[in-house]
Amino acid sequence: MLTIENLHAEIDDKGILNGIDLDVKAGEVHAIMGPNGSGKSTLSSVIAGNEDYEITQGSILFGGEDIHEMSPEERSHKGIFLSFQYPVEIPGVSVTNFIKTALNAQRKAAGEEDMPAAAMLKKIREKSSLLGIDSKFLSRSLNQGFSGGEKKRNEIFQMAMMEPKLAILDETDSGLDIDALKIVADGVNALKTPNNATIVITHYQRLLDYIIPDFVHVLYNGKIVKSGTKELAKELEAKGYDWIKKEVAG
Repeated sequence: MLTIENLHAEIDDKGILNGIDLDVKAGEVHAIMGPNGSGKSTLSSVIAGNEDYEITQGSILFGGEDIHEMSPEERSHKGIFLSFQYPVEIPGVSVTNFIKTALNAQRKAAGEEDMPAAAMLKKIREKSSLLGIDSKFLSRSLNQGFSGGEKKRNEIFQMAMMEPKLAILDETDSGLDIDALKIVADGVNALKTPNNATIVITHYQRLLDYIIPDFVHVLYNGKIVKSGTKELAKELEAKGYDWIKKEVAG
């Protein structure tokens, strides 16, 4: 589904990614861990098409198609979803109206008509129920006054509605208490199918107790320096990132 080869990227002439190789197949969950400044959020932004970053070398293929020159909107329409680390507020636009607009824009790009109102309402009710979201929440302005946990839950709701082929969750566990973490993780797990894939970016092993990864990759200095199973995340929790730094240096 997603194939990244020898990816180098920079911002303001500063190199951030220094040769990323990653292969994500349909049905898989990949976790990317690493210390602050290792390039985790940069990688998610580059995959999603953030134009602040310049790819200087390497390739990104999605579904066998080179997406290097595609805009963020085009990548979204192809089925790439990014849950932002710091979601933006949009005063005056309700959660419901935002998701209606986004979903119909996706359908238009696929040459389809807008989703009928009754079908849209049914889908909103199904997906909001899955995540424990009530109708009052859906009528609020997007992210305005939301707690950290509410923002993350709202993004998983958007993911549920959009049904992407590839979901990239950038530190979705940030700001979540244990109850909210379970609800979000349950939502992510419920949305998993053999035809989609998920990349989870996190500092901590605790999220991976609920979203079980098939593969764990450690990013350090803009490169994946170690890969393994979920046991690698537990080892990182026990030993810390200094262990990786010493291993790389040695």
